Amino acid sequence: MNRVRAVWRLWRVALHLVRGMLQILLQFPRLSQDRRDQRVQAWASALLRTIGVRLDVTGTPAPCGPMLMVANHISWLDIVALHAARHCRFVSKSDIQRWPLLGTLATAGGTLYVERASRRDAMRVVHSMARALKDGDVLAIFPEGTTGDGAALLPFHANLVQAAIAASAPVQPVALRFLVGNSGRRSHAASYVGDETLVGSLWRTLCASDLRVSLVYGEPQHALGRDRRAWTQDLQAAIEGLLRR
Repeated sequence: MNRVRAVWRLWRVALHLVRGMLQILLQFPRLSQDRRDQRVQAWASALLRTIGVRLDVTGTPAPCGPMLMVANHISWLDIVALHAARHCRFVSKSDIQRWPLLGTLATAGGTLYVERASRRDAMRVVHSMARALKDGDVLAIFPEGTTGDGAALLPFHANLVQAAIAASAPVQPVALRFLVGNSGRRSHAASYVGDETLVGSLWRTLCASDLRVSLVYGEPQHALGRDRRAWTQDLQAAIEGLLRR
């Protein structure tokens, strides 16, 4: 039954991706940025439902920018969940921009791309983020820099937090968990870490029978004189606290 359900969901996901591409090609050129953002959020919410993932939001996502959201990173599905709760512009590795289909969808969502191997490009992205925050955008980053297993946080990198300091913008910590229904037990269905493949992660997610993604939004913080390293450590501690709720 799990396999039959997964195949049916996979077919519906493929159709949903095609509909997303058609919206981008045919409708986005005529829409304002606000309307585009609304379409992206609605599309992400529908994708979660199509995959069979229930979204549970605790706390209040930033109603408007400027705001930099920082979250722990577990799966490729994290971006979809955060978009579904509140549209935001992600900062992501440049490789994604070149991915067929997914790169087009990510770019349409307003993604800012960074060449991780280049320190100079990281500085360029920090400046771009600061400009976007000053323009009132809501941005989101995964300061771990890669996915973890969800049991413990990886060390946070502080570089991109500098953008919030430069723009005098607040930062909102967000804790993300995948759970088995209402049991409170962690689910590994959407895990995408180490040697795991995207295809394998997608298949496990499609086979899952009662998968819930929980987003817990903390209180926004201001730098209050902290440098990026001290602030990043405090943000990591805040997310660790949210994960224990």
